[in-house]
Amino acid sequence: MTRPRLTYFDMPVSRGEECRLAFVLAGVDFEDRRLSRDEWAALKPTTPFGAVPVLEVEGHAPVAQSNAILALIGRLHGLHPADPYEAARHEAVMAAVEDLRAMVQPSARLPDDAKREAREVLAATSLPAWGRFVEAQLGEGPFYAGAKPSVVDVKLYVGVRAFRNGVMDYIPTTVFDGSPKLIRLCDAVAAHPAVKAWYAR
Repeated sequence: MTRPRLTYFDMPVSRGEECRLAFVLAGVDFEDRRLSRDEWAALKPTTPFGAVPVLEVEGHAPVAQSNAILALIGRLHGLHPADPYEAARHEAVMAAVEDLRAMVQPSARLPDDAKREAREVLAATSLPAWGRFVEAQLGEGPFYAGAKPSVVDVKLYVGVRAFRNGVMDYIPTTVFDGSPKLIRLCDAVAAHPAVKAWYAR
């Protein structure tokens, strides 16, 4: 293995996709290992925490957890701040995306009527509030750190994209429209030439 290998499910979503996009922004040739559900069942016990994504780099122990992988890619390729305090600010926003996912995840297991009710409440309260908190962290943009994208930007983009694309049942695609800087950031990531090329393959 000479290229870094990133292992995730064969789908363009969530934690694995944001790590793929970090490599894409960095211009790094990586092995995009995509698992079927059957392959995952066999692989799961061998991963550091029984979860993916997992990043393997020759000569190093595997790295798990998406935020750790993102920060590593960012540090290695100039997509994460060198200053530790500024890096911590970026990492706090990355952790907030995990908070966003944790808000919605319990409702996925509910029967349909209960799911509708729970998600309508989220759409009216917690989700817009999350957007306002993130909005307050953003400057003149278009990206989190200004003109240049960082790994935090792909984390926000992938985290918010599912809502804007209507993937979340009973949550309107406009749920974050009250946070225009956040929307601008996500649109800037989507319009980045490397990201556009990735999805045009």
